Amino acid sequence: MSDDGLVLLQLHEPGETPVPHEAESGLAVGIDLGTTNSVVAFSFDSEVEVLKDENGKALIPSVVHYKDDGSVEVGAAARRAILESPDQVVSSIKRLMGRGIEDVKSLAGTLPYEVVVPPEGSPGGGMVRLRVAGRTLTPVAISAHILMAIKERAEQAMLGKSVTRAVITVPAYFDDAARTATKDAARLADIEVLRLVNEPTAAALAYGLDSSVEGLYAVYDLGGGTFDISILKMEKGVFQVKATGGDAVLGGDDIDHAVAEHFLSQRAAGAAITAGEVKQALMTARVAKECLTSQPNGEWMIELNGLTSRHKMTKAELEALAAPFVERTIEICRGVVEDAGIDVSAIHGVVLVGGSTRMPLVRRRVAEFFGRQPLADINPDEVVAVGAALQAEALTRGSDTLLLDVTPLSLGIETMGGIVEKVIPRNTPIPVAMAQEFTTYQDGQSAMSIHVVQGEREMVDQCRSLARFVLRGIPPMAAGAARIRVTFQVDADGLLTVSAQEMATGVEQHVAVKPSYGLSEDEMATMLRDSLVHAKDDMAQRLLTEAVVEARRSVLAVKSALGVDADLLSDDERQAIDAAIEAVETACAGIDRDAVTAAVESLEEATKAFAEKRMDRGIRQALAGVSVDRLDDALGGAE
Repeated sequence: MSDDGLVLLQLHEPGETPVPHEAESGLAVGIDLGTTNSVVAFSFDSEVEVLKDENGKALIPSVVHYKDDGSVEVGAAARRAILESPDQVVSSIKRLMGRGIEDVKSLAGTLPYEVVVPPEGSPGGGMVRLRVAGRTLTPVAISAHILMAIKERAEQAMLGKSVTRAVITVPAYFDDAARTATKDAARLADIEVLRLVNEPTAAALAYGLDSSVEGLYAVYDLGGGTFDISILKMEKGVFQVKATGGDAVLGGDDIDHAVAEHFLSQRAAGAAITAGEVKQALMTARVAKECLTSQPNGEWMIELNGLTSRHKMTKAELEALAAPFVERTIEICRGVVEDAGIDVSAIHGVVLVGGSTRMPLVRRRVAEFFGRQPLADINPDEVVAVGAALQAEALTRGSDTLLLDVTPLSLGIETMGGIVEKVIPRNTPIPVAMAQEFTTYQDGQSAMSIHVVQGEREMVDQCRSLARFVLRGIPPMAAGAARIRVTFQVDADGLLTVSAQEMATGVEQHVAVKPSYGLSEDEMATMLRDSLVHAKDDMAQRLLTEAVVEARRSVLAVKSALGVDADLLSDDERQAIDAAIEAVETACAGIDRDAVTAAVESLEEATKAFAEKRMDRGIRQALAGVSVDRLDDALGGAE
C-alpha cells in the first residue's frame, strides 16, 4: 500500500500466474490485429521490441491472398496480388468481425466481396460468409490466417522459439460478438488469448510506462477501419478508463473510398467496373493519400477495362474529401469528454494512435479541439502493439501496473412493462461483477424469464437484445415475496456472463452471452446519441410505464382478494370497487401518468373498508378455538 492509501493490484487471469516455468508454455507477445496493418511485439523487463521481417518492416498488411493452388499468402505479397488477382484477395476483414447477414445488407454496394447467405437453421446461421476464389470463408477464418502469419513472424524473430500466447488488442467499441469472434480466430491460429485489451488503453499503457506521465489523457485512435477515443486517468501505475466512445465503421478506409470515387468520377463513362477493379482503385487512392501526407500535390494512374487515366490531386483537395470523416471523429471526441464529466482543458495530453493520424488535417483538428499539440513520441503504427506486449509481460511475469478498462455500454435486464433496469452502467471499470434482486409479479409464479439487454435507453425495444433464459423452480409465493438475485459478471476481455438465483432454494441458471452477430452500423453510430437526444422523452415513458405496472399490480391484488372475500361487501361497495378498477384500467390505456396515479389512489380509497373487513376476518379465523388462557400465555401473560 502506498503512502496515500492507494492499493496497487496485480491482475492475473484464472490459472495464469508469473511462474518460473512460463517458457515451457511458449512465449507471450502483444498483437495489434489491425484493419489495414497488424503489428506484433515482445516485452522483457519492460523493454519492448517490435518484431520485424528480414527487410526491417514492422507492419504486416492485414491482407490475405487465396491462391489457385490452395495455398494462402498473407502480408505485403498478398497486397501486391491485388493488382493481378483482385478477386482472390481479402482486405479490411476486421470490419466484418462479429457481424451478421443483416448487418452486411446495410453495407450493400460497399463490400467488394460476394456475400453468401447460409441455409436457415444451419450452425452459425447468422454469421457472415464470403465467397473468395471458390472458397466460402468466415471473417473468423480469414482473421485466423492473418494471426497465423503474425505468429510465424514472431517465432522467426524470436529465433524459432514457440509463441503460443498473446494479448490481442481490439477497438474499444468492439461489442461482445466481435470480441468473441476475435478470440475464436486466435484459437484457430493456435494462440491462447491471455486478454483482449482495448486499443486506446494499450496505447496509454505504452506511454504511461515509457514517459511516466500522470493525469488525464485522451487517446485518439484513427485506424484503417475503426475510430476510438478514450479518456484515461493515469496515476501511480493505475490506468483507469474514465469514458470511451467511437465508431466501428469509421477510419482511413473511408477516406480511401472518397478519393477512389473522386478519381473514378474523372474517368470517361464506360462499362461497370468489377469488385476486383474497385480494389485496384482503392489501392491507388491509398497510395495517393499517403503521398499527400508529406507532398503538396501528385499524379497517379488507374488502369481499368483496358483504359488508363491520369489523376492529379493536391493536399488541399485531399483534405476537403477527408474533412467530413475527420469532423465525425471530433464530434465523437466532444461527446466522450462530456461523458467523462470534465472540461477539455483538464486533459493534459493527447496520444495519437493509428496510421491515419499521420495526416496533417487530423493532427491539426485534434490540436484545435484539445487546445494542445498531440503526443507522437511513439510510432502511431506501433504504439498499440507496444502496449499489448507490456500487458502480455504483466500477465505472465508480473507487473506493478493496474489496468482498468470499462464497459462501453450499459448492461441490464427487462422488467415488467418492457422497462430496462440497468445492472452495470456504462463506463464501469472491468473486470466487474454486480448484482440486483428482483421479485415475482404474480401470486404463485414459479418461473421468471431473464432478458439481457445492452444500451442507454429506458425501454427494451430501444436497446439491443443480448440473450434470454428462464429461471425455473421458484417456490409458489405471494407476488413480491420471492427474492431473485441476478448477477452480471464482465471479465477482463469485456465478455459477459449472467446468472439468476432464487435465494430461498438456491435454484440457479446462468448464460454466457455470445450473440451470433454484432451491432449494425446504424446501432453502433446512433445508440449513445439517441440516449441523449431522447433522454427526456425516455424518462417520461419509463415513469408512465412504471406507474402502469404498479397500477395493474394493484388491480391484480384487488381481484385476487375479491375472489376470496367478496361476500364481505354489500352490493353498493362491490359496485364502487368495480368502478374504481375500471377507472384504473381506462387510465392505464392512456398516456397520462397523473391520471394513472389518481385512479390508483381512488381504488385504494374504494377498497379501504374492504381491506379492514378482510383483516378483521383474518384475525377472527386465527383466534377461532383459542382460549383466553392460551392467548394470555402466547402474549407473555399480564401482571
